[in-house]
Amino acid sequence: MHWTVRALAWLAGGLMAGAFAVLIVVSLALAVAYPNLPPISGLTDYRPKLPLRVLSSDGVLLAEFGEERRRFMPIGKIPKVMQDAVLAIEDARFYRHGGVDYLGVIRAGLAQFNKAKSQGASTITMQVARNFYLSTEKTFTRKIYEILLALKIESLLSKEQILEVYMNQIYLGERAYGFAAASEIYFGKPLAEVTIAEAAMLAGLPQAPSAYNPISNPQRAARRQQHIIQRMQDNDFIDAAQAAEARKQVLTYRGNEESEVHAEYVAETVRQLIQSQYGDETTTRGLVVHVTVNSADQIAAYRALRRGLLNYERRQVYRGPEAYVDLPSDPKEMDIRIAEALVDHPDNDELKAAVVTEASPRKVLAVLQTGDTITVAGDGLKPVASGLSDKAGPKVQIRRGAVVRAIKGTKGDWVLTQQPEVEGAMVSIEPATGAIRALVGGFDFDKNKFNHVVQAWRQPGSSFKPFIYSAALEKGFTPLTVVNDAPLFFDAGATGSQPWEPKNYDGKFEGPMPLKQALAKSKNMVSIRILQSIGTHYAQSWITHFGFDADKHPAYLTMALGAGSVTPLQMASGYSVFANGGYRVNPMLITRVTDSQGRVLQETRPVELKESMRSIDARNAFVMTRLLGEVTRAGTAAAVQQTFRRPDLYGKTGTTNDSMDAWFAGYHPDLATVVWIGYDTPRKLGDRETGGGLALPVWIEYMQHAIKRLPPREPVVPEGLIRSGSDWIYDEYGPGAGVSSLGLDEKVPSPPSENERNSILDLFRR
Repeated sequence: MHWTVRALAWLAGGLMAGAFAVLIVVSLALAVAYPNLPPISGLTDYRPKLPLRVLSSDGVLLAEFGEERRRFMPIGKIPKVMQDAVLAIEDARFYRHGGVDYLGVIRAGLAQFNKAKSQGASTITMQVARNFYLSTEKTFTRKIYEILLALKIESLLSKEQILEVYMNQIYLGERAYGFAAASEIYFGKPLAEVTIAEAAMLAGLPQAPSAYNPISNPQRAARRQQHIIQRMQDNDFIDAAQAAEARKQVLTYRGNEESEVHAEYVAETVRQLIQSQYGDETTTRGLVVHVTVNSADQIAAYRALRRGLLNYERRQVYRGPEAYVDLPSDPKEMDIRIAEALVDHPDNDELKAAVVTEASPRKVLAVLQTGDTITVAGDGLKPVASGLSDKAGPKVQIRRGAVVRAIKGTKGDWVLTQQPEVEGAMVSIEPATGAIRALVGGFDFDKNKFNHVVQAWRQPGSSFKPFIYSAALEKGFTPLTVVNDAPLFFDAGATGSQPWEPKNYDGKFEGPMPLKQALAKSKNMVSIRILQSIGTHYAQSWITHFGFDADKHPAYLTMALGAGSVTPLQMASGYSVFANGGYRVNPMLITRVTDSQGRVLQETRPVELKESMRSIDARNAFVMTRLLGEVTRAGTAAAVQQTFRRPDLYGKTGTTNDSMDAWFAGYHPDLATVVWIGYDTPRKLGDRETGGGLALPVWIEYMQHAIKRLPPREPVVPEGLIRSGSDWIYDEYGPGAGVSSLGLDEKVPSPPSENERNSILDLFRR
């Protein structure tokens, strides 16, 4: 007994001595380590990387640029339910410890000793220390530094400041940093609106953002959410009734898809403009750029242009599937193989990728990325009929394993088609302010980032004729001037290249006709005669009043048919001069730039129209508007009047030589919109493809949306005009003055007689 007591005493003494020695060593280590801790200025002056955000005129997020998707939110604005959910699962004793929860450390140690389930010992303060200053390696030394940093942080920052840093800095998956960003990304709502159930789901993400992602791992995420709700109840953050209600709530997620407002070309234009001003800080300092684009108009423009291009594509020869996949016979293995194959062929919005599992000329079965099987039959197979033919080549044939494209029709039926090779552009601006309301630079930004609205220099074709007619009005021409639609021939000097014998689109000549009829029918011979009369150099100078570059339009007669180069944005600005009564207004996209705190860094306000901005006579703009109204009433764009049944829509179709470009440029006094369609490497769109058949339907679909907010408004008759029947002419070019006719001495060839036709046929038969 005596020996046992002495042994225990000796053991106790040894343990105390050992503990004392360890304490001395730890104290010395702390004394050495503490002064070497890094400064925490990154926390005391917390400035997280905040992305560049682009907002529409009606406050809708169009895009954001930056490695981290973050919304900084002061702790005072973070809802209590969100704070409580985080504290319940991460650090329930946060407000009762000094940075290190010693009870938690002991509990974690006992759990480790007993090989029980892992217990977290890191406080929120320790997590902040680790995330900002330490590596992720699990070593004793790192833990010591983590504790010391936590103590240092607690000595310099308040609890509210520490929690604010944590809730804005922590990574939560989907490139989201901080709970404000995560709420928008996962639930599509501001953090201030989250429920208990939603807050519990978000609070489960810090431990393992990927494992507890509610979109990719819904079951695992739901289990953790239920655990957090229980923790909130156990810590008296919520009562039993609130917990029960939260457990029952079915959560709705935003999903992985981007916003339905496709404004990628707008956003990239903004990013480039801001980058030129703010440099490397563009995507890190939380700039918010407000633009003139209206989200509803942008959606309508995007949908209209894509529909127009897809409709055109259905009329083209089928080029074949995008790829072929070897499909196993086992259904489970086949599903996996299809999913793997479609990773390389993602959906293009409404244009879905699918793998064919069964194919015949009458029916095709295919599996989408969602795993759903679709059946395509009847008219839905017409666009790809050549690929289902027995004579189809191996690279064109649609067979089992073919990767194809499908789109849902208006009646819910599926149609097989292909991704368009053709491109297009649409831009819509307010004539009085230059504000861009909608801009779509191509079919698909991910496929082709070339912004056709501002970068594509194309021939405008007949859509350029109004600017030649406008120049003629200043030279004495009137809507009643009679010009001969008769054949013309020019040697190389007139065109700058080679001899030229122009034709009308339909190949017919109709003889003398008034100017307004010639523009409505888009008569090439009349436009050429007008340009020949007023002079090519005068016209070249005149078009600069509309913002066109003189050097892009050589002073040759081919300018009458739009043989120069323009961009769609230039065309919209040019037609705006007619729409606003004769003023030149520069296009405007950015209205305001603010920092992350809402402070205005720069602001651009629309300028009021002043006479100093006048580019052409108000009379000229008015008469041209009347002439363009004839085009939409009874000319090549008569579908406008047939669709809208209102008198205040004006415009002009445009088709270039060999149908390589299709245009429609038109306007209401409060909105000018231009549509262009063509191939990036110019080639024929088709013998029967015109601006009226391709671009005009796109314009009409968009304007059917946009026109709803625009009341009927016809331009006011300016001073200096006199009326002649239903037409208006400059008062100085009234009866007996001005140009009454042009080219009437030239004859229109008469059609061949029956004998002549028979002789021609005989020659062909030989």
